[in-house]
Amino acid sequence: MCAFAIILQYVLILLFCSFFLPVLHSYSPLCKLRKKFNFNGMHMEGDVVLGGLFKVHFSSIFPELSFTSEPNQPRCHGLDILGFRHAHTMAFAINEINKNSDLLPNVTLGYSLYDNCATLGIALRASMSLASGQEEQILLDETCVGSNPVLGIVGDSYSTFTIATSDVIGLFQLPIVSYFSTCPCLSDRKRFPSFFRTIPSDTFQVRAMIQILNHFSWTWVGLLVSDDDYGLHVARSFQSDLSQSGQGCLAYTEILPLGNDPTELRRIVNLIKTSTARVVIVFAHVIHMIHLMEEVVKQNVTGRQWMASEAWTASTVLHTPHLMPYLAGTLGIAIRRGEIPGLREFLLQIRPDPNYNNSYGNSIVKQFWEYTFQCTFAPAPAGWVEAEGALCTGQEDLESAGTELLDMSELRPDYNVYKAVYALAYALDDMLRCVPGTGPFSGHSCASLQRMEPWQLVHYLQKVNFTTSFGDIVSFNENGDVLPIYDIMNWQWLPDGKTKVHGVGEVKRSHSKGEELTIDENKIFWNFEPKEPPRSVCSESCPPGTRMARKKGEPECCFDCVPCSDGEITNETDSMECTSCPEDYWSNARHDRCVPKKTEFLSFHEPLGICLTTTSLLGTFLCAVVLGIFIHHRSTPMVRANNSELSFLLLVSLKLCFLCSLLFIGRPRLWTCQLRHAGFGIIFVLCVSCILVKTMVVLAVFKASKPGGGAVLKWFGAMQQRGTVLVLTSVQAAICTAWLVTSSPTPHKNTLYHNDKIVYECVVGSTVGFAVLLGYIGLLAILSFLLAFLARNLPDNFNEAKLITFSMLIFCAVWGAFVPAYVNSPGKYADAVEVFAILASSFGLLVALFGPKCFIILLRPEQNTKKAIMGRAATKS
Repeated sequence: MCAFAIILQYVLILLFCSFFLPVLHSYSPLCKLRKKFNFNGMHMEGDVVLGGLFKVHFSSIFPELSFTSEPNQPRCHGLDILGFRHAHTMAFAINEINKNSDLLPNVTLGYSLYDNCATLGIALRASMSLASGQEEQILLDETCVGSNPVLGIVGDSYSTFTIATSDVIGLFQLPIVSYFSTCPCLSDRKRFPSFFRTIPSDTFQVRAMIQILNHFSWTWVGLLVSDDDYGLHVARSFQSDLSQSGQGCLAYTEILPLGNDPTELRRIVNLIKTSTARVVIVFAHVIHMIHLMEEVVKQNVTGRQWMASEAWTASTVLHTPHLMPYLAGTLGIAIRRGEIPGLREFLLQIRPDPNYNNSYGNSIVKQFWEYTFQCTFAPAPAGWVEAEGALCTGQEDLESAGTELLDMSELRPDYNVYKAVYALAYALDDMLRCVPGTGPFSGHSCASLQRMEPWQLVHYLQKVNFTTSFGDIVSFNENGDVLPIYDIMNWQWLPDGKTKVHGVGEVKRSHSKGEELTIDENKIFWNFEPKEPPRSVCSESCPPGTRMARKKGEPECCFDCVPCSDGEITNETDSMECTSCPEDYWSNARHDRCVPKKTEFLSFHEPLGICLTTTSLLGTFLCAVVLGIFIHHRSTPMVRANNSELSFLLLVSLKLCFLCSLLFIGRPRLWTCQLRHAGFGIIFVLCVSCILVKTMVVLAVFKASKPGGGAVLKWFGAMQQRGTVLVLTSVQAAICTAWLVTSSPTPHKNTLYHNDKIVYECVVGSTVGFAVLLGYIGLLAILSFLLAFLARNLPDNFNEAKLITFSMLIFCAVWGAFVPAYVNSPGKYADAVEVFAILASSFGLLVALFGPKCFIILLRPEQNTKKAIMGRAATKS
């Protein structure tokens, strides 16, 4: 509010002069200043004068306002050597331009430089004085025209001061070229139409800082800013850009107090101490850092990586033995370092002006001289001589004074001042070289040396483009910003206790490559053990195989690492989501790669498959043995009495039953899926048909043995038996053919049983077809069982019915248990159940039907005679 009141006051004064001076002209030809501000400054006359605003003192003291007497002028304290050098860099640049016959020939530049004493009120007064002049009396002519006191201003150093002065000076379109004001708000062309700067905006500095954070993977940082336009705009910009980048979070954002507020500083430092963020970024001025570090030392806050903005990166005030244990290793953004040949020699020629009290005095040189040599110019203040104080002669040796003024190794703001002066000079040179009739102004007119307007210079300043002796190109974009480039500096604590601010990289923007960051990590001094970059994260990175899960109510950098679910993977760190594997793939144990799913089917190589295969082959072998026995003893009564042809056919079908079980083992193929069920159905019908016919023959023979029953046998001759078996089997073949044609069984990859396995199985295609197939077998089996059961009490010599009854009982029991077991068995176990049912029923039939006969044939040959068989029958009767 104070700054606003001062601005308003001066705007009203200017408006008053603008409206009422013509009226006053009718009464008096003179306009006289009622009062004059006294500034520390340097001046040199010229055809065109450039103004400058510099911070030559650290602070000021304003007198108390009693409103009973005229207030005294404010006093400045604490000489800033670097600010003094900045001012003389401008003087050197103007002196160099005046000697250059190619730049502004026949035009002599002058300067009027003021000290703002690091105070807004003084800076605003100084800028107004530059704009309006300090002449005590102005002779008004009838046209009321003339040259401006200054055509352009270099400065100010503080963003807040520049904003205030630009708000007022910009009304008159007087160009201001700042060398140190970095606030992004100054890029607003509507508000600041005549503002330019040779230092990059904080917008780029913030992005450069974020690039450094990304380079070292620092995602959890603290931010401290000064309580002014510089700090507050940076805070907003930093939070916005960091959030948009998605590469980090702020653990805290704190505003450093303007003065030395112990309570607030204690709270802030305690927050730094307790926070898990090990990187602390500070956008503030040196005075803020001095107060902050005093409290850091008190609380002994170590183990922090400090990052400095350009405002204090190059400051040597903090390079003290008691601060370096905490600040060593600091990484900072620094203004581009440049070289200015001849500046040191120019500075060595500085001498106090004995006439410093006149209107164009050289007061700041006198103050510098007294500060450097600890003397005073005559007349000495009271008591100075008595206290044995030295008197200045003005001839003291500046080079032997050991002053920081002559250190040319870190010309950073100075280089920006140098470029700002040359930018104004090149713009002025382009303006004066304008050819009448081709100019950019109304009627293609050009500006003239006698009647130049500041807004005309703004036009040329916007188009200026030149290269400095150091090789840097200077030009301004549409917002008045220069092409940005920063050096990255590292505070290195040397073994001898000294501190060196060493360049370790740069960040810049080019038209062709955009923003580029270059860092040589081998040159960086780390104030940690081991000597490597610290880790500063809220949560450690989530490794491949896990995803990030945000912690509720905390910044996005704070998260838990949640393992991916089965079947999902991530092969990158810090993944937000897990990716599902393709259908035939599954996640490995670490969930970082999809691997082919394990395949499952009833294999010949697994124990269950080997066991079933062996059993199948054993059954086949036994069938072959029994068949061999029957063939060898085919002429014996035991074989002939039991319908040898059907017995041979039954043994062959049983052998095929054992072999068809092998179709259910191995990886399902289309042909095996089709053949296994069709073959199984037809072969088993053949087998059961043979048993059914044998049962029917037994009944027919028994009936034929009774009086009048001989006619029955003509229906059960050999041809009829073969025909019956063929017809019954053909029905099953027709069922299988219709099933295969309409809805054939096919191999299928089933993933429903196990997520991590592919179960290869044969789907039956048509459940109705499969049910009809099994139902037909069951029908024949039940019919055979019933007929055999009815014939179980027939005489022994004819009676095979008991054996058939027992065998069919086993057959029906096995297949009755098969249905629920098959339905409830997943994958390969369904095939195993079906194979087991085939083998069990086949073994049941083989053993029950042919076991007793083989026993008599092989072990009781005396019973394998017609007499024995008939004898048994006679005994029974």
